[in-house]
Amino acid sequence: MTINATIEEAGFSPASRISTIGVSQILKIGARAQALKREGRPVIILGAGEPDFDTPDNIKDAAAKAMYAGATKYTALDGSPDLKKAIQGKFERENGVSYALDEITVATGAKQILFNAMMATLNPGDEVIIPTPYWTSYSDIVEIAEGKPVLIACDAEAGFRLKAEQLEAAVTQKTRWVMLNSPSNPSGAAYSEADYRPLLDVLLRHPHVWLLVDDMYEHIVYDGFKFVTPAAIEPRLKSRTLTVNGVSKAYAMTGWRIGYAGGPRDLIKAMAVVQSQATSCPCSVSQAASVEALNGPQDFLKERTASFQRRRDLVVSALNAIEGLDCRTPEGAFYTFSGCAGILGKTTPSGRKIETDSDFCAYLLDDADVAVVPGSAFGLSPYFRISYATSEEELKVALERIARACAALA
Repeated sequence: MTINATIEEAGFSPASRISTIGVSQILKIGARAQALKREGRPVIILGAGEPDFDTPDNIKDAAAKAMYAGATKYTALDGSPDLKKAIQGKFERENGVSYALDEITVATGAKQILFNAMMATLNPGDEVIIPTPYWTSYSDIVEIAEGKPVLIACDAEAGFRLKAEQLEAAVTQKTRWVMLNSPSNPSGAAYSEADYRPLLDVLLRHPHVWLLVDDMYEHIVYDGFKFVTPAAIEPRLKSRTLTVNGVSKAYAMTGWRIGYAGGPRDLIKAMAVVQSQATSCPCSVSQAASVEALNGPQDFLKERTASFQRRRDLVVSALNAIEGLDCRTPEGAFYTFSGCAGILGKTTPSGRKIETDSDFCAYLLDDADVAVVPGSAFGLSPYFRISYATSEEELKVALERIARACAALA
């Protein structure tokens, strides 16, 4: 028998670290919706986690200028000095937190920041507390790093926010991190200083537990909500807090792939080791564009947030008018996370029984040509997420279709 024949017979076997992890359900739903569109179906996709605005022209111009000036080579491993200075200024100006340049890291998107942090700190069996609903990558990244996600359900009655008593009960000697996201993907819920304070008091009592905060939707908040970040509220926790952010959402730069974070020097150094063997430096041109994003005009942010708020109000109002649905008004981001418990147990016109939120979302796609994401993808059922980062016209049509589909249920 030849060596090649032996290899063929053995077949492919994935590493155990990814054996229980699949491609994101969000991506699967998006791919199916796109396939239906190619077949000529008038599908409206409300699953995209990115703004429908374009990157501002001044940021594009900065990228072009950088290219023609020759900024097309490798930069420093975890961020150019210029970008780190811009991030340093942003943290001080907007958040009231000071970081030295070697306490700042830049990566190919905030997802890589999370990945670097978990790979650099978790040993097999270390626990990471994650409130649900959560962004789907959180638990998968923890598992790839051989950690153990500890999921805590935080439903609409709790404002989709973790409570101090839940956190206290979940902490063990194996707890390494707590992950918090404000405003949240998928719920849009945000933590005020008063919401954070009891949680930070719990962490002060457990000095072995570190805090990772994902502030990606910082600039997309509504109704006068005041955004705060934990390192500014409680300086005593700054030495074990990683503050994660990026340019993707506020500046409509999802494809530029730049995320950043501020944290303790030793952690940042360890994360650089991981990055050095993965991607090395982020894109030089994207970094130059990000300098302009952070240092340039910020006035457009209010206008775009006002547009998102109008759409939020449209979606929340329409969903709450549908029998069987219950939608909490989010404080930020561009998602609604609506309860659909009142739909479960009903039957579709074709005779299918809706038993789960996934069944309901499949029904909306198959029968109403509207693609939304079930709460099960985010660790909490029975809910579904709508991204309202699309035109008001499309939203109105989609909401009318959802209303008709729900009314058709027996």
